[in-house]
Amino acid sequence: MAWDILALDFGRGRDTSAGRARPARIVLLALVVALLPLRATAFPLGGDQTVLPAGTEFSEEALARPRELFHSEAMGGRKSYLVNLGDLAFNSPSILGGKARQAEMSCGTCHVNGASNPKLFVPGASSRPGTFDTTSLIFNARTFNSILDPVRIPSLRGARYLAPYGHDGRITSLRDFVYNVIVNEFSGPKPSDQVLDGLVAYINDIDFLPNPKLAPGGRLGTQASVEERRGEQLFFKPFPKQAELSCAGCHGPAGTFNDQFRHDVGSGGLVKTPTLLNANFNAPYFHDGRYDSYEQVVEHFDRVFDLDLSAQDTQDLVAYLNAVGDGERPFDKDGVVLRMKEVLELSSVLEVAIAAADTTVVSLAVTGVGAELRELTEHIPDIRNMTVGGKDERLAARAILKDLVLTLRRIDLEVAAGHIDEAMAEYRKFAQLVNFDVPVALKKAEPWSLFNSNVHQSHYTALGRMLPVTSRQSQ
Repeated sequence: MAWDILALDFGRGRDTSAGRARPARIVLLALVVALLPLRATAFPLGGDQTVLPAGTEFSEEALARPRELFHSEAMGGRKSYLVNLGDLAFNSPSILGGKARQAEMSCGTCHVNGASNPKLFVPGASSRPGTFDTTSLIFNARTFNSILDPVRIPSLRGARYLAPYGHDGRITSLRDFVYNVIVNEFSGPKPSDQVLDGLVAYINDIDFLPNPKLAPGGRLGTQASVEERRGEQLFFKPFPKQAELSCAGCHGPAGTFNDQFRHDVGSGGLVKTPTLLNANFNAPYFHDGRYDSYEQVVEHFDRVFDLDLSAQDTQDLVAYLNAVGDGERPFDKDGVVLRMKEVLELSSVLEVAIAAADTTVVSLAVTGVGAELRELTEHIPDIRNMTVGGKDERLAARAILKDLVLTLRRIDLEVAAGHIDEAMAEYRKFAQLVNFDVPVALKKAEPWSLFNSNVHQSHYTALGRMLPVTSRQSQ
């Protein structure tokens, strides 16, 4: 039972390119493969096999992912070079350092497609899924504070409206915040000004999800229920024992349901007021993720501020929060069409970077897009004597993906050598393949890939049986 050269070339490490958390890979012994009832041969492994602690969970198995809504596209335009560059950097482990880079983590590991990641859990750096300690010894010994104090992983939707940044609002500039995350929290090298500009442009371009339940000014629309309207009245009502305070005083509907200030709400010091927009999708709640539901949040405020809420009041406020926090949340089914769209967008930065002889951006693009292509290849099984159909289609798809990766490497070498015309010729060859030949080959192989829900299910079912008991229990 032999692996061909593609298995060795494409089966390395954990890739989080293009905002998608990817599983770690190793080349498994043929005997192990033969004993597993799998029809697919890309085996994602848990934290026991990575540089991160046993039980690490990145939520890697989903076949549907939240779609990013970009402001530039919503306004009828298209994403700029800087936004695509930022997207590339955001999902590239190479901008981080230390254990994060070794584990092939990226910004997109925690913020999947610009949203949050409520399932992410790293023992020693998380108190519960969806939380993460940015001062953990695991990622940067210089900022380790000897305390397990994880914070909730926030969504980045609408971030351009949500300054200051950080759960405690200590950083006023998004650019400074991004720099701090890369260099101080994750031990990364100082990013170039262009990469920083791209990251800021990318994050600023991510829109809130539209919420048809809200009218202009943030008030409930005409379709609101009686319960939701009673909750809205309570939301504006002054607190019984502190008349200068109200829920709406900090979460003003006229803006983005946050006042951009810090307050002590009885949860452990001053924390930044979070937005309530799209909050239905951003659990767990509070800066440290201590609460699972709006009911628990309302009960906290009732207890701390002596609101004397009745059971009906609590129910009404929860109904209102659900209405405000809702949104039209589109998902994309993972598959070759989506993956190739991402490859096309991310690789588009090469045309500008090659012409400018920008070796830094070219290398970033080659690394990031190459990782995405390797991950795509791992979704197409390659062991030839297993009972997996479509052998010819699978081999053809893997071969053409390998050609793409090799073309990217040639681009990198040509630019590094100052051969700009030759590099541009290779890029045009790459773009031609991505636009025409590759999608056709991949669609033919897709029925026998991990994008097939039946293959996908059997793959992860068998993986669960293969992982050590301690790892499964921690997930």
